[in-house]
Amino acid sequence: GYKHFLKVFQSKGIDQIDLSNVRQIFNGAEPISLELCHQFLNALSDYGLDSQSMSPVYGLAEASLAVSFSKPGCAMKSIRLKRQKLAVGDTVETTDGDDSMEFVFVGEPVDNCHVQITDMNNNPLTENTVGKIQIKGDNVTAGYYLDDEINKQLINDGWLDTGDLGVFINSQMIITGRIKDIIFVHGQNFYSHDLENILHPLDELELGKVVATGVRKSGADDDELLIFILYRGEIEAFIPLVNTIRKTINETTGAEVHHVIPVKRIPKTTSGKIQRHLLGDEYISGHFNEEILAIHDLLQAHKESTDDSSTDTTASKILTICNTTVEDKQINLDDNLFEIGISSLALAEIHEQLDELYPDKVDITDLFDHPTVRELATFLDKKS
Repeated sequence: GYKHFLKVFQSKGIDQIDLSNVRQIFNGAEPISLELCHQFLNALSDYGLDSQSMSPVYGLAEASLAVSFSKPGCAMKSIRLKRQKLAVGDTVETTDGDDSMEFVFVGEPVDNCHVQITDMNNNPLTENTVGKIQIKGDNVTAGYYLDDEINKQLINDGWLDTGDLGVFINSQMIITGRIKDIIFVHGQNFYSHDLENILHPLDELELGKVVATGVRKSGADDDELLIFILYRGEIEAFIPLVNTIRKTINETTGAEVHHVIPVKRIPKTTSGKIQRHLLGDEYISGHFNEEILAIHDLLQAHKESTDDSSTDTTASKILTICNTTVEDKQINLDDNLFEIGISSLALAEIHEQLDELYPDKVDITDLFDHPTVRELATFLDKKS
């Protein structure tokens, strides 16, 4: 809502109105973007809106709305936590590094609404530990109407499982994400909204037009990481964006993007929440096979037009290592390893084999500085 308002405000402006009487704005977005909050407050400061009028909150219909509220009149507070320490049962770690995610505090539980953080077996966890958010109190529903099966799954000794994950830090709660929006790849957990936020700064993308989700096919141990982009142009013009998205996600998180898929619509609930699972279901059913095949053919045609690895001995050796390690992709001379999306595990294996072939000549950071086989071969030749 704030994002849509700002788009109109920046293009058309608004009448000269007085917002100095606005005392309180409750923001219970899912998730809350501190940057967007500040953009909204700053944009309307000229109209008298108090910079501390917005309070981040957490609630849901099953709690008659309110669960935890920030103290009115206080500035919004946030914290940066290490991305790799946000699984259920993890003790959070603060960091200002590139591997951080920013979360907004949503205050303390309201009167008579009790909140506990639990592990997957509903055992209570201590402060600073990520877990399932469960709620209990007179304001909380006693159950879903005529749905005993759901009630057995979600209500345990009066505690309702909200489906959200969170943590208490200094008695203040933050929401880390939805449990169904966790993507499991190569032993690591990724949140859909985190991956989407990483892509929002790209010129071609913005809030509400990017969807990250994980789909696990029958018999698989890992999820396939899928990125859906709202796009209505020609498929040929989509290819540079595919490469940019894969590179951005891979360099930031180490995760491998399985497919980047253009879609003509983003399914949402009546309240505007993205229905990621619907896109995942459509992918499983083969709805996007035509687009995926077209993108694959265009990427392959580009690779074949630039591949002349046989003329370069060093490049040929590196290429053999890469293609032996990454079995599900055909890597060529000018492929950016991060754009095509390889896992951090595969990257480490490639470096290990390079170090055996060229002892003490290549550091793993050199792969970031020279991300194509051709560039890395040139670097090694000069160093040798």
